[in-house]
Amino acid sequence: MPLADELLNARVAKGLAASLKTAAPGLRFPALGRARLTGLGLRQRTDLLRDALLTDLPGGYRELEDVVRRALADDTFTGWMIWPVTEAVSSRALENGGTAAFDAALDLLADLTPRLTAEFAVRPLLDADLKRALPKVLSWTEHPDEHVRRLASEGTRPLLPWARRVTAIVERPGVTVPILDALYRDESAYVRRSVANHLNDLSRGRPEVAVSAAARWSSADAGKQTAQLVRHGLRTLIKQGDADALALLGFAPPSGITLDGPALSDESVTVGDDLGFSCTLRNTSTEPANLVVDYVVHHRKANGSTTPKVFKLTTKTLEPGAELVVERTHSFRLITTRVYHPGPHALEIQVNGESFGKAGFELLPVA
Repeated sequence: MPLADELLNARVAKGLAASLKTAAPGLRFPALGRARLTGLGLRQRTDLLRDALLTDLPGGYRELEDVVRRALADDTFTGWMIWPVTEAVSSRALENGGTAAFDAALDLLADLTPRLTAEFAVRPLLDADLKRALPKVLSWTEHPDEHVRRLASEGTRPLLPWARRVTAIVERPGVTVPILDALYRDESAYVRRSVANHLNDLSRGRPEVAVSAAARWSSADAGKQTAQLVRHGLRTLIKQGDADALALLGFAPPSGITLDGPALSDESVTVGDDLGFSCTLRNTSTEPANLVVDYVVHHRKANGSTTPKVFKLTTKTLEPGAELVVERTHSFRLITTRVYHPGPHALEIQVNGESFGKAGFELLPVA
Protein backbone atom coordinates (compact mmCIF):
# COMPACT_ATOMS: atom_id res chain seq x y z
CA MET A 1 0.00 0.00 0.00
CA PRO A 2 1.32 3.51 -0.78
CA LEU A 3 2.74 5.53 2.09
CA ALA A 4 0.70 8.33 3.65
CA ASP A 5 3.08 10.90 2.16
CA GLU A 6 2.36 9.58 -1.32
CA LEU A 7 -1.40 10.05 -0.86
CA LEU A 8 -1.91 13.16 1.25
CA ASN A 9 1.12 15.43 1.09
CA ALA A 10 1.88 19.14 0.90
CA ARG A 11 1.32 19.16 -2.87
CA VAL A 12 -2.15 17.63 -2.47
CA ALA A 13 -3.01 20.11 0.31
CA LYS A 14 -1.86 22.97 -1.92
CA GLY A 15 -4.01 21.64 -4.74
CA LEU A 16 -7.02 21.46 -2.42
CA ALA A 17 -6.51 25.07 -1.36
CA ALA A 18 -6.19 26.13 -5.00
CA SER A 19 -9.43 24.40 -5.99
CA LEU A 20 -11.31 25.97 -3.08
CA LYS A 21 -9.89 29.43 -3.80
CA THR A 22 -11.14 29.12 -7.37
CA ALA A 23 -14.55 28.13 -6.06
CA ALA A 24 -14.59 30.92 -3.45
CA PRO A 25 -12.35 33.77 -4.69
CA GLY A 26 -13.06 35.91 -1.62
CA LEU A 27 -11.60 33.38 0.83
CA ARG A 28 -7.90 32.82 1.60
CA PHE A 29 -7.76 29.43 3.43
CA PRO A 30 -4.88 30.26 5.79
CA ALA A 31 -5.35 27.20 8.01
CA LEU A 32 -4.95 24.89 5.01
CA GLY A 33 -1.78 26.74 4.09
CA ARG A 34 -0.36 26.28 7.60
CA ALA A 35 -1.13 22.56 7.85
CA ARG A 36 2.03 20.56 8.53
CA LEU A 37 1.66 16.93 7.51
CA THR A 38 5.18 15.63 8.05
CA GLY A 39 5.40 12.68 10.42
CA LEU A 40 1.65 12.07 10.51
CA GLY A 41 -0.24 8.94 9.45
CA LEU A 42 -2.89 9.01 6.74
CA ARG A 43 -5.83 9.27 9.15
CA GLN A 44 -4.07 12.03 11.09
CA ARG A 45 -3.39 13.95 7.89
CA THR A 46 -7.03 13.62 6.87
CA ASP A 47 -8.26 14.90 10.23
CA LEU A 48 -5.80 17.80 10.23
CA LEU A 49 -6.89 18.95 6.76
CA ARG A 50 -10.55 18.46 7.68
CA ASP A 51 -10.17 20.68 10.74
CA ALA A 52 -8.25 23.27 8.73
CA LEU A 53 -10.99 23.32 6.11
CA LEU A 54 -13.69 23.78 8.74
CA THR A 55 -11.69 26.64 10.26
CA ASP A 56 -11.26 28.34 6.90
CA LEU A 57 -14.94 27.97 6.00
CA PRO A 58 -16.89 29.48 8.91
CA GLY A 59 -20.66 29.49 8.98
CA GLY A 60 -23.17 26.68 8.72
CA TYR A 61 -23.51 23.62 6.58
CA ARG A 62 -25.00 25.49 3.64
CA GLU A 63 -21.97 27.77 3.29
CA LEU A 64 -19.65 24.77 3.22
CA GLU A 65 -21.77 22.93 0.67
CA ASP A 66 -21.94 25.95 -1.64
CA VAL A 67 -18.15 26.12 -1.86
CA VAL A 68 -17.72 22.36 -2.30
CA ARG A 69 -20.32 22.18 -5.06
CA ARG A 70 -18.66 25.04 -6.92
CA ALA A 71 -15.34 23.22 -6.56
CA LEU A 72 -16.87 20.13 -8.18
CA ALA A 73 -16.98 22.08 -11.46
CA ASP A 74 -13.17 21.78 -11.51
CA ASP A 75 -11.88 18.43 -12.80
CA THR A 76 -8.67 18.83 -10.78
CA PHE A 77 -10.77 18.73 -7.58
CA THR A 78 -10.31 14.98 -7.28
CA GLY A 79 -8.26 12.21 -5.71
CA TRP A 80 -6.99 12.08 -2.15
CA MET A 81 -7.74 15.75 -1.48
CA ILE A 82 -11.41 14.73 -1.43
CA TRP A 83 -11.12 12.61 1.72
CA PRO A 84 -10.79 15.55 4.16
CA VAL A 85 -13.54 17.33 2.23
CA THR A 86 -15.99 14.46 2.72
CA GLU A 87 -15.07 14.33 6.41
CA ALA A 88 -15.72 18.08 6.70
CA VAL A 89 -19.11 17.66 5.03
CA SER A 90 -20.34 15.05 7.50
CA SER A 91 -18.84 16.90 10.50
CA ARG A 92 -20.47 20.22 9.59
CA ALA A 93 -23.82 18.55 8.88
CA LEU A 94 -23.84 16.91 12.31
CA GLU A 95 -22.76 20.19 13.97
CA ASN A 96 -25.71 21.88 12.27
CA GLY A 97 -28.05 19.36 13.85
CA GLY A 98 -30.92 19.76 11.39
CA THR A 99 -32.55 17.19 9.14
CA ALA A 100 -32.12 19.41 6.07
CA ALA A 101 -28.33 19.52 6.52
CA PHE A 102 -28.28 15.78 7.26
CA ASP A 103 -30.11 14.92 4.04
CA ALA A 104 -28.10 17.41 1.98
CA ALA A 105 -24.83 15.98 3.29
CA LEU A 106 -25.80 12.48 2.15
CA ASP A 107 -26.55 13.86 -1.32
CA LEU A 108 -23.25 15.72 -1.42
CA LEU A 109 -21.26 12.66 -0.32
CA ALA A 110 -22.84 10.71 -3.17
CA ASP A 111 -21.80 13.46 -5.60
CA LEU A 112 -18.25 13.53 -4.20
CA THR A 113 -17.70 9.77 -4.14
CA PRO A 114 -16.90 9.41 -7.87
CA ARG A 115 -13.89 11.68 -7.17
CA LEU A 116 -12.86 9.58 -4.13
CA THR A 117 -14.99 7.24 -2.07
CA ALA A 118 -16.92 8.75 0.86
CA GLU A 119 -17.24 5.35 2.56
CA PHE A 120 -15.57 6.62 5.75
CA ALA A 121 -17.32 9.99 5.91
CA VAL A 122 -20.81 8.53 5.56
CA ARG A 123 -20.46 6.42 8.71
CA PRO A 124 -20.87 9.22 11.29
CA LEU A 125 -24.17 10.09 9.59
CA LEU A 126 -25.27 6.45 9.66
CA ASP A 127 -24.36 6.24 13.33
CA ALA A 128 -26.21 9.44 14.16
CA ASP A 129 -29.52 8.48 12.52
CA LEU A 130 -29.54 5.14 10.75
CA LYS A 131 -33.31 5.15 10.28
CA ARG A 132 -33.17 8.43 8.38
CA ALA A 133 -30.04 7.59 6.40
CA LEU A 134 -30.90 4.09 5.17
CA PRO A 135 -33.66 5.02 2.68
CA LYS A 136 -31.26 7.47 1.01
CA VAL A 137 -28.47 4.88 0.95
CA LEU A 138 -30.86 2.30 -0.51
CA SER A 139 -31.72 4.76 -3.31
CA TRP A 140 -28.02 4.84 -4.25
CA THR A 141 -28.28 1.20 -5.35
CA GLU A 142 -30.07 2.48 -8.48
CA HIS A 143 -27.56 5.26 -9.21
CA PRO A 144 -26.04 5.22 -12.73
CA ASP A 145 -22.50 5.64 -11.33
CA GLU A 146 -20.91 2.41 -10.06
CA HIS A 147 -18.95 4.33 -7.42
CA VAL A 148 -22.16 5.55 -5.81
CA ARG A 149 -23.73 2.08 -5.96
CA ARG A 150 -20.61 0.68 -4.30
CA LEU A 151 -20.83 3.40 -1.63
CA ALA A 152 -24.21 1.99 -0.63
CA SER A 153 -22.62 -1.38 0.14
CA GLU A 154 -19.13 -0.40 1.26
CA GLY A 155 -20.16 2.51 3.46
CA THR A 156 -22.60 0.33 5.42
CA ARG A 157 -20.28 -2.65 5.94
CA PRO A 158 -20.42 -3.79 9.57
CA LEU A 159 -16.64 -4.31 9.75
CA LEU A 160 -15.26 -1.87 7.17
CA PRO A 161 -11.45 -1.95 7.62
CA TRP A 162 -9.86 1.14 9.18
CA ALA A 163 -13.30 2.66 9.79
CA ARG A 164 -15.34 3.46 12.88
CA ARG A 165 -17.98 0.92 13.82
CA VAL A 166 -21.58 1.98 13.24
CA THR A 167 -23.23 0.83 16.45
CA ALA A 168 -26.72 0.89 15.00
CA ILE A 169 -25.66 -1.53 12.22
CA VAL A 170 -23.72 -3.84 14.54
CA GLU A 171 -26.66 -4.05 16.93
CA ARG A 172 -29.19 -4.78 14.16
CA PRO A 173 -27.75 -7.63 12.06
CA GLY A 174 -29.50 -7.83 8.74
CA VAL A 175 -30.57 -4.19 8.58
CA THR A 176 -28.31 -3.69 5.54
CA VAL A 177 -29.42 -6.84 3.70
CA PRO A 178 -31.91 -4.96 1.47
CA ILE A 179 -28.94 -3.00 0.10
CA LEU A 180 -27.14 -6.24 -0.75
CA ASP A 181 -30.31 -7.71 -2.24
CA ALA A 182 -30.41 -4.76 -4.63
CA LEU A 183 -26.75 -5.03 -5.64
CA TYR A 184 -25.66 -8.67 -5.71
CA ARG A 185 -26.37 -8.92 -9.45
CA ASP A 186 -24.91 -5.51 -10.27
CA GLU A 187 -23.24 -5.27 -13.68
CA SER A 188 -20.06 -3.90 -12.06
CA ALA A 189 -17.53 -6.36 -10.62
CA TYR A 190 -16.34 -3.47 -8.42
CA VAL A 191 -19.78 -3.31 -6.80
CA ARG A 192 -20.22 -7.08 -6.55
CA ARG A 193 -16.87 -7.40 -4.79
CA SER A 194 -18.07 -4.93 -2.16
CA VAL A 195 -21.28 -6.95 -1.72
CA ALA A 196 -19.22 -10.12 -1.16
CA ASN A 197 -17.05 -8.40 1.44
CA HIS A 198 -20.14 -6.98 3.14
CA LEU A 199 -21.66 -10.47 3.24
CA ASN A 200 -18.44 -11.79 4.77
CA ASP A 201 -18.66 -9.09 7.45
CA LEU A 202 -22.19 -10.21 8.26
CA SER A 203 -21.08 -13.83 8.48
CA ARG A 204 -18.61 -13.03 11.25
CA GLY A 205 -21.30 -11.84 13.62
CA ARG A 206 -24.51 -13.50 12.46
CA PRO A 207 -23.73 -16.41 10.14
CA GLU A 208 -27.40 -17.35 9.78
CA VAL A 209 -28.18 -13.90 8.32
CA ALA A 210 -25.39 -14.22 5.76
CA VAL A 211 -26.30 -17.79 4.77
CA SER A 212 -29.99 -16.89 4.47
CA ALA A 213 -29.20 -14.01 2.10
CA ALA A 214 -26.80 -16.14 0.07
CA ALA A 215 -29.38 -18.92 -0.20
CA ARG A 216 -31.94 -16.52 -1.69
CA TRP A 217 -29.42 -15.41 -4.28
CA SER A 218 -28.36 -18.96 -5.19
CA SER A 219 -31.35 -19.89 -7.28
CA ALA A 220 -31.09 -22.24 -10.25
CA ASP A 221 -30.68 -19.32 -12.68
CA ALA A 222 -28.30 -17.33 -10.46
CA GLY A 223 -25.42 -17.61 -12.90
CA LYS A 224 -21.65 -17.85 -12.56
CA GLN A 225 -21.15 -14.33 -11.23
CA THR A 226 -23.54 -14.83 -8.34
CA ALA A 227 -22.00 -18.20 -7.51
CA GLN A 228 -18.57 -16.57 -7.35
CA LEU A 229 -19.91 -13.76 -5.16
CA VAL A 230 -21.52 -16.21 -2.74
CA ARG A 231 -18.35 -18.29 -2.46
CA HIS A 232 -16.29 -15.19 -1.72
CA GLY A 233 -18.87 -13.81 0.69
CA LEU A 234 -19.03 -17.04 2.70
CA ARG A 235 -15.26 -17.65 2.74
CA THR A 236 -14.91 -17.15 6.50
CA LEU A 237 -17.75 -19.58 7.24
CA ILE A 238 -16.21 -22.14 4.89
CA LYS A 239 -12.91 -21.90 6.74
CA GLN A 240 -14.77 -22.28 10.02
CA GLY A 241 -16.53 -25.39 8.75
CA ASP A 242 -20.03 -23.92 9.02
CA ALA A 243 -22.35 -26.76 8.00
CA ASP A 244 -25.05 -24.53 6.48
CA ALA A 245 -22.59 -22.54 4.38
CA LEU A 246 -20.85 -25.68 3.18
CA ALA A 247 -24.16 -27.33 2.29
CA LEU A 248 -25.26 -24.26 0.34
CA LEU A 249 -22.11 -24.50 -1.76
CA GLY A 250 -22.56 -28.22 -2.37
CA PHE A 251 -20.12 -29.60 0.22
CA ALA A 252 -21.93 -32.25 2.23
CA PRO A 253 -20.49 -34.00 5.31
CA PRO A 254 -17.57 -36.06 3.93
CA SER A 255 -19.07 -39.56 4.17
CA GLY A 256 -16.79 -42.30 2.86
CA ILE A 257 -13.65 -40.15 2.93
CA THR A 258 -10.56 -41.55 4.63
CA LEU A 259 -7.23 -39.85 5.29
CA ASP A 260 -3.66 -41.03 5.69
CA GLY A 261 -1.69 -38.38 7.56
CA PRO A 262 -0.83 -35.71 8.02
CA ALA A 263 2.80 -36.76 7.83
CA LEU A 264 5.21 -34.00 8.84
CA SER A 265 8.66 -33.49 7.35
CA ASP A 266 10.16 -33.19 10.85
CA GLU A 267 9.21 -33.34 14.49
CA SER A 268 10.34 -29.75 15.00
CA VAL A 269 10.84 -26.54 13.05
CA THR A 270 12.73 -23.36 13.92
CA VAL A 271 11.08 -19.96 13.75
CA GLY A 272 11.97 -18.57 10.33
CA ASP A 273 12.00 -21.97 8.60
CA ASP A 274 9.40 -24.06 6.75
CA LEU A 275 7.59 -27.24 7.81
CA GLY A 276 6.60 -29.71 5.12
CA PHE A 277 3.60 -31.99 5.36
CA SER A 278 1.63 -34.41 3.22
CA CYS A 279 -1.57 -36.43 3.34
CA THR A 280 -3.62 -38.75 1.15
CA LEU A 281 -7.41 -38.59 0.87
CA ARG A 282 -9.44 -41.51 -0.53
CA ASN A 283 -13.07 -41.71 -1.54
CA THR A 284 -14.32 -45.15 -0.47
CA SER A 285 -17.96 -44.41 -1.31
CA THR A 286 -19.83 -45.09 -4.57
CA GLU A 287 -20.58 -41.40 -5.21
CA PRO A 288 -18.37 -38.45 -6.19
CA ALA A 289 -17.45 -36.24 -3.22
CA ASN A 290 -17.11 -32.47 -3.41
CA LEU A 291 -14.37 -31.56 -0.97
CA VAL A 292 -12.97 -28.40 0.57
CA VAL A 293 -9.62 -29.37 2.03
CA ASP A 294 -7.87 -26.99 4.44
CA TYR A 295 -5.18 -27.29 7.03
CA VAL A 296 -5.19 -25.77 10.49
CA VAL A 297 -2.10 -24.69 12.40
CA HIS A 298 -2.69 -24.64 16.14
CA HIS A 299 -0.35 -21.88 17.28
CA ARG A 300 0.87 -21.77 20.86
CA LYS A 301 -0.07 -18.62 22.78
CA ALA A 302 1.93 -16.90 25.51
CA ASN A 303 -0.19 -18.55 28.22
CA GLY A 304 0.46 -22.04 26.85
CA SER A 305 -2.94 -22.57 25.22
CA THR A 306 -3.32 -22.82 21.45
CA THR A 307 -5.35 -20.93 18.87
CA PRO A 308 -6.25 -22.29 15.40
CA LYS A 309 -5.54 -20.58 12.09
CA VAL A 310 -7.07 -22.07 8.93
CA PHE A 311 -5.20 -22.09 5.60
CA LYS A 312 -6.55 -23.16 2.22
CA LEU A 313 -5.32 -26.30 0.51
CA THR A 314 -7.63 -27.24 -2.35
CA THR A 315 -11.20 -27.63 -3.56
CA LYS A 316 -11.69 -30.91 -5.41
CA THR A 317 -14.28 -33.38 -6.65
CA LEU A 318 -13.02 -36.85 -5.78
CA GLU A 319 -14.50 -39.65 -7.84
CA PRO A 320 -15.42 -43.03 -6.26
CA GLY A 321 -12.27 -45.03 -5.51
CA ALA A 322 -9.99 -42.11 -6.36
CA GLU A 323 -7.34 -40.65 -4.10
CA LEU A 324 -5.84 -37.21 -3.70
CA VAL A 325 -2.25 -36.68 -2.53
CA VAL A 326 -1.52 -33.27 -1.04
CA GLU A 327 2.00 -32.02 -0.35
CA ARG A 328 2.65 -28.55 1.00
CA THR A 329 5.00 -26.49 3.18
CA HIS A 330 4.02 -24.00 5.86
CA SER A 331 6.28 -21.05 6.56
CA PHE A 332 7.13 -19.86 10.06
CA ARG A 333 9.00 -16.82 8.84
CA LEU A 334 8.72 -13.75 11.03
CA ILE A 335 5.84 -11.46 10.04
CA THR A 336 4.43 -8.33 11.65
CA THR A 337 0.94 -9.76 12.09
CA ARG A 338 1.91 -12.77 14.21
CA VAL A 339 4.04 -13.38 17.28
CA TYR A 340 5.44 -16.90 17.50
CA HIS A 341 5.72 -18.57 20.90
CA PRO A 342 8.07 -21.58 20.83
CA GLY A 343 6.72 -24.83 22.21
CA PRO A 344 4.20 -27.52 21.25
CA HIS A 345 2.14 -26.82 18.12
CA ALA A 346 -0.07 -29.00 15.91
CA LEU A 347 -1.13 -29.26 12.28
CA GLU A 348 -4.58 -30.59 11.44
CA ILE A 349 -6.28 -31.51 8.14
CA GLN A 350 -9.86 -30.28 7.75
CA VAL A 351 -12.26 -31.66 5.12
CA ASN A 352 -15.61 -29.93 4.60
CA GLY A 353 -15.20 -28.37 8.02
CA GLU A 354 -14.48 -31.64 9.84
CA SER A 355 -11.19 -32.70 11.43
CA PHE A 356 -9.51 -35.60 9.60
CA GLY A 357 -6.22 -36.03 11.39
CA LYS A 358 -3.78 -34.08 13.53
CA ALA A 359 -0.03 -34.22 14.14
CA GLY A 360 2.02 -32.43 16.75
CA PHE A 361 5.40 -30.74 16.36
CA GLU A 362 7.71 -28.47 18.34
CA LEU A 363 8.38 -24.88 17.31
CA LEU A 364 11.92 -23.94 18.28
CA PRO A 365 13.22 -20.43 18.93
CA VAL A 366 15.81 -18.87 16.68
CA ALA A 367 19.23 -19.98 17.90
